[in-house]
Amino acid sequence: MMSLIFATTRFVAVQFLLKYRKLQQNNVALRKNFQQKMPIYGFLKNVPMLMGALFWKSQAQSSDTKKTAISATLDHADQLFENGHIEECYQYLKNVQSNDVEIQWRLCRAMYNMAKESKYEKSYKRQLISEAYHIISYIIEDNYENYAVHKWYALLLDAESTEIGLKERIKQLENVKKHMDMAVSHNPNDATTLYMLGEWCYQVSEMPWHQRKIAETFFASPPYSTYEEALEYFLKAESTRPRFYSLNLLRLGNCYLKLKKEDQAKYYLKLAASYPAKTNDDHQANKEAAELLKQLK
Repeated sequence: MMSLIFATTRFVAVQFLLKYRKLQQNNVALRKNFQQKMPIYGFLKNVPMLMGALFWKSQAQSSDTKKTAISATLDHADQLFENGHIEECYQYLKNVQSNDVEIQWRLCRAMYNMAKESKYEKSYKRQLISEAYHIISYIIEDNYENYAVHKWYALLLDAESTEIGLKERIKQLENVKKHMDMAVSHNPNDATTLYMLGEWCYQVSEMPWHQRKIAETFFASPPYSTYEEALEYFLKAESTRPRFYSLNLLRLGNCYLKLKKEDQAKYYLKLAASYPAKTNDDHQANKEAAELLKQLK
Protein backbone atom coordinates (compact mmCIF):
# COMPACT_ATOMS: atom_id res chain seq x y z
CA MET A 1 0.00 0.00 0.00
CA MET A 2 2.78 2.41 0.96
CA SER A 3 4.68 1.71 -2.26
CA LEU A 4 1.53 2.49 -4.34
CA ILE A 5 1.12 5.85 -2.58
CA PHE A 6 4.78 6.69 -3.24
CA ALA A 7 4.51 5.76 -6.92
CA THR A 8 1.32 7.75 -7.51
CA THR A 9 2.64 10.80 -5.70
CA ARG A 10 5.91 10.63 -7.62
CA PHE A 11 4.07 10.47 -10.98
CA VAL A 12 1.87 13.47 -10.18
CA ALA A 13 4.86 15.44 -8.92
CA VAL A 14 6.88 14.81 -12.03
CA GLN A 15 4.03 15.86 -14.36
CA PHE A 16 3.45 19.17 -12.60
CA LEU A 17 7.11 20.00 -12.20
CA LEU A 18 7.73 19.40 -15.91
CA LYS A 19 4.98 21.88 -16.73
CA TYR A 20 6.43 24.34 -14.28
CA ARG A 21 9.93 24.13 -15.74
CA LYS A 22 8.50 24.80 -19.19
CA LEU A 23 6.78 27.91 -17.86
CA GLN A 24 10.05 29.06 -16.27
CA GLN A 25 11.15 29.95 -19.75
CA ASN A 26 8.32 32.52 -19.94
CA ASN A 27 7.99 35.69 -17.94
CA VAL A 28 7.53 36.06 -14.20
CA ALA A 29 3.89 37.06 -14.55
CA LEU A 30 2.99 33.77 -16.22
CA ARG A 31 4.80 31.81 -13.53
CA LYS A 32 2.93 33.65 -10.77
CA ASN A 33 -0.32 33.04 -12.61
CA PHE A 34 0.50 29.30 -12.77
CA GLN A 35 1.21 29.14 -9.06
CA GLN A 36 -2.08 30.86 -8.25
CA LYS A 37 -4.07 28.54 -10.48
CA MET A 38 -2.25 25.44 -9.32
CA PRO A 39 -2.22 25.55 -5.46
CA ILE A 40 -0.93 21.98 -5.40
CA TYR A 41 2.44 23.38 -6.46
CA GLY A 42 3.27 24.34 -2.88
CA PHE A 43 2.52 20.79 -1.81
CA LEU A 44 4.61 19.29 -4.59
CA LYS A 45 7.68 21.24 -3.52
CA ASN A 46 7.54 19.35 -0.22
CA VAL A 47 6.94 15.88 -1.70
CA PRO A 48 10.53 14.65 -1.16
CA MET A 49 10.42 15.71 2.50
CA LEU A 50 6.99 14.11 3.01
CA MET A 51 8.07 10.89 1.36
CA GLY A 52 11.17 10.81 3.56
CA ALA A 53 9.07 11.30 6.69
CA LEU A 54 6.73 8.49 5.71
CA PHE A 55 9.68 6.20 5.03
CA TRP A 56 11.35 6.79 8.39
CA LYS A 57 8.04 6.46 10.25
CA SER A 58 7.56 3.10 8.56
CA GLN A 59 11.11 2.07 9.51
CA ALA A 60 10.58 3.10 13.14
CA GLN A 61 7.33 1.14 13.36
CA SER A 62 9.05 -1.91 11.88
CA SER A 63 11.91 -1.60 14.39
CA ASP A 64 9.48 -1.31 17.34
CA THR A 65 7.60 -4.40 16.15
CA LYS A 66 10.85 -6.35 15.89
CA LYS A 67 11.95 -5.32 19.40
CA THR A 68 8.59 -6.37 20.82
CA ALA A 69 8.83 -9.77 19.14
CA ILE A 70 12.38 -10.33 20.44
CA SER A 71 11.35 -9.30 23.96
CA ALA A 72 8.49 -11.80 23.92
CA THR A 73 10.85 -14.52 22.65
CA LEU A 74 13.35 -13.84 25.43
CA ASP A 75 10.67 -13.87 28.12
CA HIS A 76 9.33 -17.22 26.94
CA ALA A 77 12.82 -18.74 26.65
CA ASP A 78 13.75 -17.57 30.16
CA GLN A 79 10.53 -18.98 31.57
CA LEU A 80 11.23 -22.37 29.99
CA PHE A 81 14.79 -22.36 31.28
CA GLU A 82 13.92 -21.29 34.83
CA ASN A 83 11.29 -24.03 35.02
CA GLY A 84 13.82 -26.68 34.04
CA HIS A 85 12.52 -27.27 30.50
CA ILE A 86 16.01 -27.03 29.03
CA GLU A 87 15.53 -29.10 25.88
CA GLU A 88 12.25 -27.35 25.08
CA CYS A 89 14.03 -24.03 25.52
CA TYR A 90 16.78 -25.19 23.16
CA GLN A 91 14.32 -26.34 20.48
CA TYR A 92 12.37 -23.10 20.79
CA LEU A 93 15.41 -20.85 20.37
CA LYS A 94 16.89 -23.02 17.66
CA ASN A 95 13.84 -22.37 15.50
CA VAL A 96 13.93 -18.60 16.01
CA GLN A 97 15.30 -16.96 12.88
CA SER A 98 17.33 -14.19 14.50
CA ASN A 99 20.98 -13.23 15.00
CA ASP A 100 20.13 -11.08 18.01
CA VAL A 101 22.86 -11.50 20.62
CA GLU A 102 20.36 -11.95 23.48
CA ILE A 103 18.82 -14.89 21.66
CA GLN A 104 22.17 -16.38 20.67
CA TRP A 105 23.72 -16.48 24.16
CA ARG A 106 20.52 -17.99 25.55
CA LEU A 107 20.75 -20.70 22.89
CA CYS A 108 24.32 -21.38 24.06
CA ARG A 109 23.12 -21.51 27.67
CA ALA A 110 20.53 -24.15 26.81
CA MET A 111 23.06 -26.23 24.86
CA TYR A 112 25.60 -26.06 27.70
CA ASN A 113 23.07 -27.22 30.26
CA MET A 114 21.79 -30.00 28.03
CA ALA A 115 25.36 -31.26 27.74
CA LYS A 116 25.42 -31.70 31.53
CA GLU A 117 22.41 -34.02 31.52
CA SER A 118 23.14 -37.76 31.89
CA LYS A 119 20.25 -38.82 29.63
CA TYR A 120 22.04 -37.81 26.41
CA GLU A 121 24.69 -39.79 24.56
CA LYS A 122 28.27 -38.63 25.06
CA SER A 123 28.75 -37.91 21.36
CA TYR A 124 25.64 -35.71 21.30
CA LYS A 125 26.77 -33.79 24.37
CA ARG A 126 30.16 -33.25 22.76
CA GLN A 127 28.40 -31.91 19.67
CA LEU A 128 26.31 -29.51 21.76
CA ILE A 129 29.39 -28.09 23.47
CA SER A 130 31.27 -27.71 20.20
CA GLU A 131 28.39 -25.92 18.45
CA ALA A 132 27.71 -23.65 21.42
CA TYR A 133 31.39 -22.76 21.72
CA HIS A 134 31.57 -21.77 18.06
CA ILE A 135 28.42 -19.63 18.36
CA ILE A 136 29.66 -17.78 21.45
CA SER A 137 33.15 -17.35 19.95
CA TYR A 138 31.58 -15.69 16.92
CA ILE A 139 29.27 -13.28 18.74
CA ILE A 140 31.79 -12.15 21.36
CA GLU A 141 33.76 -10.24 18.72
CA ASP A 142 30.97 -7.66 18.28
CA ASN A 143 29.54 -7.82 21.81
CA TYR A 144 32.51 -7.24 24.09
CA GLU A 145 30.46 -5.08 26.47
CA ASN A 146 27.81 -7.75 27.05
CA TYR A 147 28.37 -9.44 30.41
CA ALA A 148 26.32 -12.53 29.53
CA VAL A 149 28.42 -13.20 26.43
CA HIS A 150 31.60 -13.17 28.54
CA LYS A 151 29.98 -15.41 31.15
CA TRP A 152 28.95 -18.06 28.68
CA TYR A 153 32.16 -17.76 26.73
CA ALA A 154 34.07 -18.56 29.94
CA LEU A 155 31.92 -21.61 30.68
CA LEU A 156 32.02 -22.93 27.13
CA LEU A 157 35.76 -22.33 26.77
CA ASP A 158 36.27 -24.41 29.91
CA ALA A 159 33.91 -27.13 28.63
CA GLU A 160 35.52 -27.18 25.18
CA SER A 161 39.06 -27.35 26.58
CA THR A 162 37.98 -30.12 28.96
CA GLU A 163 36.82 -32.17 25.97
CA ILE A 164 40.23 -31.71 24.35
CA GLY A 165 42.08 -32.90 27.43
CA LEU A 166 43.52 -32.08 30.86
CA LYS A 167 46.51 -30.13 29.55
CA GLU A 168 44.32 -27.91 27.40
CA ARG A 169 41.97 -27.23 30.28
CA ILE A 170 44.82 -26.21 32.55
CA LYS A 171 46.28 -24.09 29.74
CA GLN A 172 43.00 -22.16 29.44
CA LEU A 173 42.49 -21.57 33.18
CA GLU A 174 43.64 -17.95 33.18
CA ASN A 175 41.71 -17.16 30.01
CA VAL A 176 38.55 -18.62 31.53
CA LYS A 177 38.96 -16.46 34.64
CA LYS A 178 39.68 -13.37 32.53
CA HIS A 179 36.27 -13.61 30.90
CA MET A 180 34.58 -14.28 34.25
CA ASP A 181 36.21 -11.12 35.60
CA MET A 182 35.06 -9.18 32.55
CA ALA A 183 31.51 -10.43 33.04
CA VAL A 184 31.57 -9.23 36.67
CA SER A 185 33.03 -5.86 35.65
CA HIS A 186 30.03 -5.32 33.32
CA ASN A 187 27.50 -6.67 35.84
CA PRO A 188 28.79 -6.88 39.44
CA ASN A 189 25.46 -8.18 40.73
CA ASP A 190 25.05 -11.28 38.60
CA ALA A 191 24.91 -14.12 41.12
CA THR A 192 25.75 -16.84 38.59
CA THR A 193 29.01 -15.19 37.56
CA LEU A 194 29.99 -14.74 41.21
CA TYR A 195 29.31 -18.44 41.74
CA MET A 196 31.49 -19.24 38.70
CA LEU A 197 34.39 -17.26 40.15
CA GLY A 198 33.94 -19.05 43.45
CA GLU A 199 33.97 -22.39 41.64
CA TRP A 200 37.13 -21.40 39.76
CA CYS A 201 38.85 -20.57 43.05
CA TYR A 202 37.59 -23.78 44.66
CA GLN A 203 38.78 -25.98 41.80
CA VAL A 204 42.20 -24.31 41.73
CA SER A 205 42.48 -24.76 45.51
CA GLU A 206 41.65 -28.46 45.03
CA MET A 207 44.13 -28.95 42.19
CA PRO A 208 46.31 -32.00 42.91
CA TRP A 209 50.10 -31.94 42.80
CA HIS A 210 50.50 -33.51 39.35
CA GLN A 211 48.14 -30.95 37.78
CA ARG A 212 50.07 -28.12 39.40
CA LYS A 213 53.22 -29.46 37.76
CA ILE A 214 51.44 -29.36 34.40
CA ALA A 215 50.36 -25.78 35.10
CA GLU A 216 53.95 -24.80 35.72
CA THR A 217 54.80 -25.69 32.12
CA PHE A 218 52.24 -23.13 30.82
CA PHE A 219 52.53 -20.29 33.31
CA ALA A 220 55.45 -18.44 34.84
CA SER A 221 53.24 -18.14 37.90
CA PRO A 222 50.64 -20.97 37.97
CA PRO A 223 47.03 -20.15 38.96
CA TYR A 224 46.58 -19.95 42.70
CA SER A 225 43.63 -19.49 45.05
CA THR A 226 42.34 -20.46 48.49
CA TYR A 227 39.16 -21.80 50.07
CA GLU A 228 38.75 -18.45 51.80
CA GLU A 229 38.69 -16.66 48.44
CA ALA A 230 36.22 -19.18 47.04
CA LEU A 231 33.98 -18.78 50.11
CA GLU A 232 33.97 -15.01 49.65
CA TYR A 233 32.57 -15.34 46.12
CA PHE A 234 29.98 -17.95 47.13
CA LEU A 235 28.77 -15.78 50.01
CA LYS A 236 28.54 -12.74 47.76
CA ALA A 237 26.54 -14.73 45.22
CA GLU A 238 24.17 -15.91 47.95
CA SER A 239 23.69 -12.41 49.35
CA THR A 240 23.06 -11.05 45.85
CA ARG A 241 20.37 -13.65 45.11
CA PRO A 242 19.47 -15.93 48.04
CA ARG A 243 18.83 -19.63 47.27
CA PHE A 244 19.33 -19.07 43.55
CA TYR A 245 21.43 -22.19 42.90
CA SER A 246 21.71 -25.55 44.62
CA LEU A 247 25.42 -25.93 43.81
CA ASN A 248 26.22 -22.58 45.39
CA LEU A 249 24.66 -23.83 48.64
CA LEU A 250 26.65 -27.06 48.34
CA ARG A 251 29.90 -25.17 47.79
CA LEU A 252 29.25 -22.98 50.81
CA GLY A 253 28.97 -26.15 52.86
CA ASN A 254 32.12 -27.58 51.23
CA CYS A 255 34.15 -24.44 51.97
CA TYR A 256 33.09 -24.30 55.61
CA LEU A 257 34.04 -27.95 55.99
CA LYS A 258 37.47 -27.26 54.50
CA LEU A 259 37.85 -24.37 56.97
CA LYS A 260 36.78 -26.59 59.92
CA LYS A 261 33.56 -24.65 60.58
CA GLU A 262 31.14 -27.51 61.00
CA ASP A 263 28.07 -25.61 62.21
CA GLN A 264 28.06 -23.25 59.23
CA ALA A 265 28.73 -26.21 56.94
CA LYS A 266 25.71 -28.12 58.25
CA TYR A 267 23.45 -25.11 57.73
CA TYR A 268 24.21 -24.79 54.02
CA LEU A 269 24.42 -28.54 53.39
CA LYS A 270 20.89 -28.96 54.77
CA LEU A 271 19.69 -26.25 52.39
CA ALA A 272 21.42 -27.98 49.48
CA ALA A 273 20.08 -31.42 50.44
CA SER A 274 16.47 -30.18 50.51
CA TYR A 275 16.69 -27.93 47.46
CA PRO A 276 13.83 -28.54 44.94
CA ALA A 277 15.37 -30.64 42.18
CA LYS A 278 14.60 -29.42 38.66
CA THR A 279 17.93 -30.04 36.93
CA ASN A 280 20.80 -32.50 36.97
CA ASP A 281 22.80 -29.98 39.04
CA ASP A 282 20.05 -29.94 41.67
CA HIS A 283 20.02 -33.74 41.91
CA GLN A 284 23.81 -33.73 42.24
CA ALA A 285 23.68 -31.12 45.02
CA ASN A 286 20.92 -33.05 46.84
CA LYS A 287 22.93 -36.27 46.75
CA GLU A 288 26.34 -34.88 47.72
CA ALA A 289 24.95 -32.72 50.51
CA ALA A 290 22.97 -35.63 51.97
CA GLU A 291 26.08 -37.84 51.95
CA LEU A 292 28.19 -35.20 53.69
CA LEU A 293 25.52 -34.65 56.34
CA LYS A 294 25.54 -38.39 57.14
CA GLN A 295 29.29 -38.21 57.71
CA LEU A 296 28.90 -35.25 60.07
CA LYS A 297 26.41 -36.95 62.43
